[in-house]
Amino acid sequence: MKKKSPLFQIFAYTFLILFAIMNIVPIFWMVINSFKSEQEYAANPFSMPTGFQFSNYAEAWRIANMNVYFFNSLLITFASLIVTVLLGSMAAYFLARFSFKLRGLTYSLFLLGMLVPIHATLIPIFLIMQKLSLIDTYLSLILPYTAFHLSLTVFILEGFMRGFPKDLEESGVMDGAGIFRIFWSIILPITRPAMATVIILNFIYNWNEYLFALVLITSNALKTLPLGLANFVGIETASYTLQMSALTIALIPIIIFYLLLQKQLVTGMTAGAVKG
Repeated sequence: MKKKSPLFQIFAYTFLILFAIMNIVPIFWMVINSFKSEQEYAANPFSMPTGFQFSNYAEAWRIANMNVYFFNSLLITFASLIVTVLLGSMAAYFLARFSFKLRGLTYSLFLLGMLVPIHATLIPIFLIMQKLSLIDTYLSLILPYTAFHLSLTVFILEGFMRGFPKDLEESGVMDGAGIFRIFWSIILPITRPAMATVIILNFIYNWNEYLFALVLITSNALKTLPLGLANFVGIETASYTLQMSALTIALIPIIIFYLLLQKQLVTGMTAGAVKG
């Protein structure tokens, strides 16, 4: 393998460091200002806080009614995530490890789903949900979120599973294991790096999705966190520090979720680089 030149490495690391700073600085600025008083923020929004106003978080949580929105987002996000990963992993295993007549066509249909602009389907999905009397229900979001992410889930997992040696299944068959036992006990455990990538991508999209929730959910009791924050920021308060506290609260689950799966994600990226 050809070694990269020192100049290329310096340029690459400089670019990556600058890119990281561009992403970290706005988040750091938001978190720092979430601990300020409104007067302190108005005096200098770029200074460090003289005292940490933890009460901003309690006040933002109470005023924004975030307990309801937080629960709705958790329920919809994890329900969609579980169904997507379960169906996607089984479909990927079937496509990667078995040969059948319509395999190519089936795989192409999954790939075709990645080319469809998601928001171009908003009106048809609204009409379908209306016919099924699912408007303003959890299922009106869980079903589309699941359908939209199956293509990417199958694409990532199928490519990862296809690289496994056939000896894995053969050893399982020799031990008397059936197809589902091989899938659950052998294939899924060694698919964890790719699974971590799929889970993170699905979680972030489901957690942050706004437009479908705006159209398909109308009652306050079922609104997700992005909808609640939109009302909070635009209508319910003019306090910038409370707004930043609410946005920081909404960001915390994504950071925690990423940190929990970071090791598997890095392992998957490293494995992919070695295979390539």
